[in-house]
Amino acid sequence: MTDQRTDFYQDLRKRIRRWAATKEGKAHRWVEILLTAPDLFHLLCKLTVDPEVPVSEKAKLAAAIAYFISPLDLVPEALVGPGGYVDDVALAAYVLNSIVNKTGPEVLKRHWAGEEDVLTVVQKILKVADRMVGSGLWDKLRRIF
Repeated sequence: MTDQRTDFYQDLRKRIRRWAATKEGKAHRWVEILLTAPDLFHLLCKLTVDPEVPVSEKAKLAAAIAYFISPLDLVPEALVGPGGYVDDVALAAYVLNSIVNKTGPEVLKRHWAGEEDVLTVVQKILKVADRMVGSGLWDKLRRIF
């Protein structure tokens, strides 16, 4: 008997790709960035067990992972669909940028499963996070972390 359960990462990857292929997804302003959501989630998880990541940063990683999987957040996916991952993606980039500043880029690169350079992805997201999430919400999110 095959196990029909999928983990959050695989489920997220399928949902985002399926949505990105729809008319709504193709027209979404942040579709390219949202397609990185599964890889960002995967990276957050991998970094929690990396011995080079300081414990203080692992606490941020755990909080970002919890935020990703929680149905209750500032832009709820249940109400707006996969486009609702804009805040999750922005928060992931914010936490990853903090880790780069504490450990250096090598630790992120070692665990990155995405196609584009991880540092480029993080910087691209941070440049537009305010517009993606909305300045009021983005400020709230950063203050939490």
